[in-house]
Amino acid sequence: MSEGIRARDPRSSSVNSLPLILDVEDFKGDFSFDALFGNLVNDLLPSFLEEEADSGDGHGNIAGVDGLANGHLRGQSDASRLSQMSTAPSFPEVDGLLSLFKDACKELIDLRKQVDGRLNTLKKEVSNQDAKHRKTLTEIEKGVDGLFESFARLDGRISSVGQTAAKIGDHLQSADAQRETASQTIELIKYLMEFNGSPGDLMELSALFSDDSRVAEAASIAQKLRSFAEEDIGRQGVATAAGNAAAGRGLEVAVANLQDYCNELENRLLSRFDAASQRRDLSTMSECAKILSQFNRGTSAMQHYVATRPMFIDVEVMNSDIRLVLGDHGSQPSPSNVARGLSSLYKEITDTVRKEAATITAVFPAPNEVMAILVQRVLEQRVTGILDKILVKPSLMSPPPVQEGGLLLYLRMLAVAYERTQELAKDLRAVGCGDLDVEDLTESLFSSHKEEYPEHEQASLKQLYQAKMDELRAESQQGSESSGTIGRSKGASISSSQQQISVTVATEFVRWNEEAITRCTLFSSQPATLAANVKAIFTCLLDQVSVYITEGLERARDGLNEAAALRERFVLGTSVSRRVAAAAASAAEAAAAAGESSFKSFMVAVQRCGSSVAIVQQYFANSISRLLLPVDGAHAASCEEMSTALSKAEAAAYKGLQQCIDTVTAEVDRLLSSEQKPTDYKSPDDGIAPDHRPTNACTRVVAYLSRVLESAFTALEGLNKQAFLTELGNRFEKLLLTHWQKFTFNPSGGLRLKRDIQEYVDFVKTFGAPSVDEKFELLGILANVFIVAPESLSTLFEGSPSIRKDVQRFIQLREDYKSAKLATRLSSLWPSLS
Repeated sequence: MSEGIRARDPRSSSVNSLPLILDVEDFKGDFSFDALFGNLVNDLLPSFLEEEADSGDGHGNIAGVDGLANGHLRGQSDASRLSQMSTAPSFPEVDGLLSLFKDACKELIDLRKQVDGRLNTLKKEVSNQDAKHRKTLTEIEKGVDGLFESFARLDGRISSVGQTAAKIGDHLQSADAQRETASQTIELIKYLMEFNGSPGDLMELSALFSDDSRVAEAASIAQKLRSFAEEDIGRQGVATAAGNAAAGRGLEVAVANLQDYCNELENRLLSRFDAASQRRDLSTMSECAKILSQFNRGTSAMQHYVATRPMFIDVEVMNSDIRLVLGDHGSQPSPSNVARGLSSLYKEITDTVRKEAATITAVFPAPNEVMAILVQRVLEQRVTGILDKILVKPSLMSPPPVQEGGLLLYLRMLAVAYERTQELAKDLRAVGCGDLDVEDLTESLFSSHKEEYPEHEQASLKQLYQAKMDELRAESQQGSESSGTIGRSKGASISSSQQQISVTVATEFVRWNEEAITRCTLFSSQPATLAANVKAIFTCLLDQVSVYITEGLERARDGLNEAAALRERFVLGTSVSRRVAAAAASAAEAAAAAGESSFKSFMVAVQRCGSSVAIVQQYFANSISRLLLPVDGAHAASCEEMSTALSKAEAAAYKGLQQCIDTVTAEVDRLLSSEQKPTDYKSPDDGIAPDHRPTNACTRVVAYLSRVLESAFTALEGLNKQAFLTELGNRFEKLLLTHWQKFTFNPSGGLRLKRDIQEYVDFVKTFGAPSVDEKFELLGILANVFIVAPESLSTLFEGSPSIRKDVQRFIQLREDYKSAKLATRLSSLWPSLS
């Protein structure tokens, strides 16, 4: 802007006033008013600033001198300076700046007018150009619309021409195809006429049908001719049946000759295929297979290839299979050996099929169909051949003896063969078998065996059970014979102990059943079938365990019955000789020993019975229940059957436990009768201190009960134990009451009785039966009737009305009952005493 603005010197403004020169270009772009103003005044203001600086320096020096001389700034020099400044102008360039600003303002006004003029001119030019432009755009739009219409017409014509061309092309292609078909038809008719000559005459055929290098073409043409001839014969047959008498001679000769030629050609190709197969010439085999696929879709070639495999025609292969699985001839094969043999054989078969699959894939155009034929032939011939040797179905009417494996051997062989063959089917499926349902085919190999499997399984379990029972009876008989002849009293316990229930035997029953259930799960694929078979097999176990433990309990009861018979045999009257009484006492001791032995034997039987039942119940919960739950009602039905089957054993156990209680109470009664002395409870008044020990009878009874019930505490548990001990305790309490009524008591005898009762109380607390404890506690209270003075009897049992009847009976046992006239004294209180 400094170059575009030229101004006169302000100091010469009064002499010469030149106009400012401002350029419009200075206001374009990044315009700054400060820059414009600066460029206007820079020529005037620097000279003013220099003069002000010079005058300022002089005044300062004078002031300083005055200040230094006078010590202050005030003086005459200050007044004179002020007067001078008031007369001189304070801004000498102001006139020049005003003139400059006026000139600049005029120049700016002129420039604005110039710019406004130019803007008006430009607006007019822009308006004219815009009008021309709009006119041009309108004309262009009209031209574009015309072009679009032209293009649309052109596109329509092109489309029409294209459709016409496509139709022409289709017609040309159809015509060419018809021409080609006509040409081929002419050629086929010519060949057909050759075959329709003399019957069986194939010597006059074209060279095509005898040229080995054109076998594929000859086969294709022969098949076409044969198809055409057969269709023609079919049409002639329909026309003749409709009454068309004008039907001429057909193509029967051609069909016959074509059939002969196709057979001859097929045989020739099969021979070439066999020769190439022996040389392992896969390319020639593939070429022959491709040509043979035109004959009946190549079925003959595929079947011929499979049939000629060595594993189907070599007898040594079959013999080797049998030796591998069954071992040497004459030896009894075991399931484990057969399993290993089948695994090895099936692995060999899988490897062979895998090798054949590689060849089949390289040779045949439809390898999946060939693999299906091959795998089917393997299963139906090779696998079936070995299965027929392994699985010889036994007769249920006359099954093989257990010593030779019995029915169980057949079932184990069946399970092993089925499982291994299923694995083979999976391996063959992995190798490839086309559309063949190899699993279903494998199932069909075992269909006859699976149909009768449930009957064989149940018969096998029954056979095993019968064999086990025979074995146990033989062992028992052998043990009886080895023990020699023993007295009758001891023989009962010995015979019963040798036929005692064994948990090991029951566990063996469960193991048989578990093995059978495993096979059942293997052979039964449907839940309903599985549930039905499992239920039937588990029912066999229930029957076996029920019969076994029931018979065991009954045998143990026989010992109790024999001991009871011994006790009854040696019950004597009162008037017998001393010698007879001694012999009877000895026999009674023997009967007691037999009773105690039979009691312990029965408790052992009950314990083992409970363990056996628990094993069966645990087996049902762990293994059987989950197999029955998917079928509605199956689980509940099995539970009901289990309850019914075990109820027989429960009934036998209940009867035996009642007999055990009879045995114990009988022995306790014998001990009390033989050991209890009248002086025990009516000691003489001889001044000797009373005996505070329990009586000998009490000691013997408690010792006997402790010894004999030890087995009961071990054998019984839960509610069964509580019920048994409660019943025994109640019977024992009644027995004691009956026994004590045979004696007369004085006060010291009452104390002795109280000591016995305390001994009994301490013992029965081990029963854990609250009702029994309460009754024996009342016996201790009842013994007080013999201890207190007669005048205190009326108030003794006021708080225990439940034992009043026993009290009334026991009062009569007091030694002083008559002397103290207790009946009269208590008649008013207890009328029943009178």
